[in-house]
Amino acid sequence: MAARPPPGGSSTSRNNDLLLDLDNDQPVYNTGQRSDLTDDDLLNSYAYDQDGAAPSRPSVSYDDFVGSGQSSQHPYGRPSPAGPSTSTSGPYGPAPGVSRQYSQTSDLGNYQRYADDFDDYPDESGYYQHGGTGVGAGPSSAAQNNARKRNSVLSLGGGFLGRMKHRLGMGQGYSEMDLPLTDPRATGRTDTGEIPPPQKEKKFDMGNFKFGFGRSKPDPSTLGPRIIYLNNPPANAANKYVDNHVSTAKYNIATFLPKFLFEQFSKFANIFFLFTAALQQIPGLSPTNRYTTIGPLIVVLMVSAGKELVEDYRRKQADKSLNMSKARVLRGSTFEETKWINVAVGDIVRVESEEPFPADLVLLASSEPEGLCYIETANLDGETNLKIKQALPETSSMVSSVELSRLGGRLRSEQPNSSLYTYEATLTLQSGGGEKELPLNPEQLLLRGATLRNTPWVHGVVVFTGHETKLMRNATAAPIKRTKVERQLNKQVLGLVGMLLVLSVISTAGDLIMRGVQGNSLSYLDLAGLNGAAAVFHIFITDMVTYWVLFSSLVPISLFVTLEMVKYWHGILINDDMDIYYDVTDTPANCRTSSLVEELGMVEYVFSDKTGTLTCNQMEFKACSIAGVMYAETVPEDRVPTIEDGVEVGIHEFKTLKERIKTHPTAQVIEHFLTLLATCHTVIPETDDAGNIKYQAASPDEGALVEGALTLGYKFAARKPRVVIIEVNGQQFEYELLAVCEFNSTRKRMSTIYRCPDGKVRCYCKGADTVILERLNDDNPHVETTLRHLEEYASEGLRTLCLAMREIPEHEFQEWYKVYDKAQTTVGGTRAQELDKAAEIIEKDFYLLGATAIEDRLQDGVPETIHTLQEAGIKVWVLTGDRQETAINIGMSCKLLSEDMMLLIVNEENAAATRDNLQKKLDAIRNQADITIETNTLALVIDGKSLTYALEKDMEKLFLDLAVMCKAVICCRVSPLQKAMVVKLVKKYQKESILLAIGDGANDVSMIQAAHIGIGISGVEGLQAARSADVSIAQFRYLRKLLLVHGAWSYHRVAKTILFSFYKNITLYLTQFWYTFENVFSGEVIYESWTLSFYNVFYTVLPPLVLGILDQFVSARLLDRYPQLYSLGQSNRFFRITVFAAWILNAVYHSIILYIGGSLFFINDGPQSDGVPAGKWMWGTAMYGAVLLTVLGKAALVTNNWTKWHVIAIPGSMVIWIVFVAVYGTVGPMLGISMEYFGVIPRLFSSPSFWLQMPTLAILCLARDFVWKFSKRLWRPESYHHVQEIQKYNIQDYRPRMEQFQKAIRKVRQVQRMRKQRGYAFSAADESQTRVLQAYDTTQHRGRYGEMASSRPH
Repeated sequence: MAARPPPGGSSTSRNNDLLLDLDNDQPVYNTGQRSDLTDDDLLNSYAYDQDGAAPSRPSVSYDDFVGSGQSSQHPYGRPSPAGPSTSTSGPYGPAPGVSRQYSQTSDLGNYQRYADDFDDYPDESGYYQHGGTGVGAGPSSAAQNNARKRNSVLSLGGGFLGRMKHRLGMGQGYSEMDLPLTDPRATGRTDTGEIPPPQKEKKFDMGNFKFGFGRSKPDPSTLGPRIIYLNNPPANAANKYVDNHVSTAKYNIATFLPKFLFEQFSKFANIFFLFTAALQQIPGLSPTNRYTTIGPLIVVLMVSAGKELVEDYRRKQADKSLNMSKARVLRGSTFEETKWINVAVGDIVRVESEEPFPADLVLLASSEPEGLCYIETANLDGETNLKIKQALPETSSMVSSVELSRLGGRLRSEQPNSSLYTYEATLTLQSGGGEKELPLNPEQLLLRGATLRNTPWVHGVVVFTGHETKLMRNATAAPIKRTKVERQLNKQVLGLVGMLLVLSVISTAGDLIMRGVQGNSLSYLDLAGLNGAAAVFHIFITDMVTYWVLFSSLVPISLFVTLEMVKYWHGILINDDMDIYYDVTDTPANCRTSSLVEELGMVEYVFSDKTGTLTCNQMEFKACSIAGVMYAETVPEDRVPTIEDGVEVGIHEFKTLKERIKTHPTAQVIEHFLTLLATCHTVIPETDDAGNIKYQAASPDEGALVEGALTLGYKFAARKPRVVIIEVNGQQFEYELLAVCEFNSTRKRMSTIYRCPDGKVRCYCKGADTVILERLNDDNPHVETTLRHLEEYASEGLRTLCLAMREIPEHEFQEWYKVYDKAQTTVGGTRAQELDKAAEIIEKDFYLLGATAIEDRLQDGVPETIHTLQEAGIKVWVLTGDRQETAINIGMSCKLLSEDMMLLIVNEENAAATRDNLQKKLDAIRNQADITIETNTLALVIDGKSLTYALEKDMEKLFLDLAVMCKAVICCRVSPLQKAMVVKLVKKYQKESILLAIGDGANDVSMIQAAHIGIGISGVEGLQAARSADVSIAQFRYLRKLLLVHGAWSYHRVAKTILFSFYKNITLYLTQFWYTFENVFSGEVIYESWTLSFYNVFYTVLPPLVLGILDQFVSARLLDRYPQLYSLGQSNRFFRITVFAAWILNAVYHSIILYIGGSLFFINDGPQSDGVPAGKWMWGTAMYGAVLLTVLGKAALVTNNWTKWHVIAIPGSMVIWIVFVAVYGTVGPMLGISMEYFGVIPRLFSSPSFWLQMPTLAILCLARDFVWKFSKRLWRPESYHHVQEIQKYNIQDYRPRMEQFQKAIRKVRQVQRMRKQRGYAFSAADESQTRVLQAYDTTQHRGRYGEMASSRPH
């Protein structure tokens, strides 16, 4: 496998292994790295790529924000967050060799001043301290006003002017400000003295052309920092920041009409109808009534508008429920409850545990020691670990609302941008008689979309609101999505328009020929002569208009109303399906965009988030192996312990483990195992008034292990900075914490060194099996047994850890501690490396205690759903913010990755290595494709850093070529924007494929909107994804029925509705064309005008509706049973161009039979029994009846199932026509309308020819269709024909027995493979755990305001 280091070594050397081999070497599950680039850099790079210009320097990291690589001492005596090091290569400093860029918001004071900003700030004393009156509100100079205007966001939507510009579509959008101040393009100067290269002249961009309205986007380098005043609402209000309102709706009052009309008239059919309606208004040229097209067109547009308004109203209601959520804002000296929408920039808010943050906040204080707090960002970046944030020491003591109300000063923040991982600002506080300026960094930023966990409360000041929050900056506007079927329909409409032109040209040419050849014999018609080119041209134009209008109904206007109704009803069927209703949370499916339903049946790629979508993010301690003996929460019947060949085999229950602690030979090992679980961690215990303990764990894995120890009788009771207290059998034991060797993604283990109650020093270590096993001593009798247990756990998808310990002699510990203490005080930026080296010295000669197995609980039905989707030919890609080893582990357990797959790992440090890795893998697959490798056994795993390089313009096609060859793809450590870019990449090159994205968090919104179809999970992460999606469901497993059943039905129904609608109109209107050859091309009509219009409105409107809503070509049960049928939609089997052509040719054939047959039935003008000729209108009405019966017969022939609604729609439509024509043909002439029917109806209904003609011609037409259908099923059956017979005759399927056999075979293979590929998963944060452990003393009681004092000496 690529990037496999030697055992025990780090993953530094890169070899040329291309594929996962099956030798005995241990693969390395690199953690994968998040890209160094910010989302803004990715976005800008991607935009350049689309424009075709090469980026100036791809893959440069701007993640280290500017201005924080500072000297060791700040001007105000506060040490640098990076420590006393003078190196600029710290975590937030620019890399060596990179030109230093100074931030506009750093506290160094070396930024370029913008505009007239010369400290023209009002007095920063508190607004509330002066009774709410404006302080220092004297007359301000023009320069001060100018500076404030520059700093305002008036043009971004704030204030009346900005709002109106946005309503009228003249706003500039959220520019950035369009770049963060960290981007080199956004800074005013450098200290290198280099002259920046001249910028290329921008090409004209039609998309950004304002037609003279609005301004162009401001140059970010002219924008200064955002100035926010503490406790001074009037000063903040003067800047007119955007409010906290968030909208995911498509329309507003001003944009509805232009947006809706643009969307509707992007359909060629509507442009065609509008053009035809305009031609009908020309007097003397239209052979039909002037309102027969414009009227139905208006109805079509109104129906579509109504559907759009209803769907957008639902979006607005969902937005309203969020905007009306409750928040607590400081007003005066108390916190008052208000709505989220009323939260403003500069407000100080209080957020309590388990609540989401209402806006982007800077943390001021928390209930925890030293201003610490835990937040969950799974909704933002997909990471499951809790993040630790910490307030500045100067504000962390402000725990009461009274103290906060006296807080005065200002906050100078960067402008809004989309980078989730960077933030720079300075906080200026009044201190004594002067001011104190403090730097702020991402450690103090709490983002909207994150949730407060394990912390009773925090106080923070709002810096960004509404659409300027980083969460919303990562979102994109709800796009206008058009389906593949719609695009194909546009082409078909163009084809029919071409056919219409041909018919019009033929008829016009015929008229000109008839006038030239037989003009003299037609003098009684008073036709204009062909005297000169002008006369010929005039006749040509008038004839073309006449025939265009006459044949215009070849494109059925009713089709588009019918389609809207059918799709809307499909949405209702999805909403009302009880199989995809989640009763636990009372959440039904919600189809928010019904216009996309048919694409649910054509999906080829599914892009899924992991956390909250595939998994529940709930860890459970399921089993363990101690001293070679397996214990589990529940024991299967076939694994009950037995004695075989003198050896005990099987699994014991946990209660047996509790009993064995006392007398069993392994009792001492069990004791150390459980002690390790209860002590070696960073969990903080919280005891309530009732004495119940709640564990605060940054890592859900650690929480599960501590809970497991509690279940087994070892209770973690309290923590002090240097002591851990555990309780066993009611007795408390104190373990003195001597040192912590922290977990990180390189070490893959964590060790704690304790002086135990018996006075001995012991090192407890837990970590991946690959790193623990190589550090064992020679006296370890249980290694092989434990390895077998690990394989079994891994084969079940459980997350495994190995536990080991050693006793350390006192003299050895003292010698080592000197090394450790020296490493702790290392300066120069290498402290982490020195600590790792120190840990290596002591972490050796371990005794293996055993292993743990934790279940990262999948959502119900996830493995079966993914397996079924893959059987249906759908490729599943997982895009997650989690670590690589975690994602692979979940991939195995959810059947995305199977035991027989070859993993292609791409985890490189730079662009060249990434390109080389991708190219070699691609070459190997292509060269060996016919020999050893099957592409359906390949799976690609790529991390965020490599993905950044792979998405660059010159490498994206290489990456995609490799990815599409794989059955499954996992992208780890990806940002929200990278998710969208992956989707857009596949969309860009796989133009015929339909892409579906599914996620549950705000970090998935951009991906959901980029895909053809977006599915949101209405889960515990909030409803941001569900509100932005086209369809929302409560569980991932519901995707199975949504696609395989509702999707397949919708695609088949919509295709049949469109094709039948074209067929019925062409059949009728081509009879009119054949008639032109008998009426000397005069443009005379064969049918009465309103009867012709009512054809689509009344007589044939019901069959397409009933076919589109109720037709089931295969039942839901069998569609789910045979997922292979889904390929019919993927290959567009029912709507490809050949199928369309077959329907059109069939319509032409039927029209010829009907016209010739109708003419023969009324040959010689059809003399009646009294000798009176039947006349044109009687003949035409009789032919109309025959056409209608044929068309309805065709509908009956293509219907797959019959219900009462089919009976009403198909035979019922014929009855409706007979009754209607009898009544209307009698009453109409009496009222002076439709005089063509005068005297026709009595003769027609008494004529035997009329009653004989209709069934005879219908049978003649449909006989060919019936024979074709019969022969096709008999000799060339499709796959669904076989399934239809299974359904009809209820044929039993004997496959389940075979599936059980295959399942057993897979299990054996899986265990064999796991011996070569053992997983490891430990979800801990790569940040200092020591500072957390040393800050807490849980034996102390909380203060008056619920705050916990720090245990460090002040």
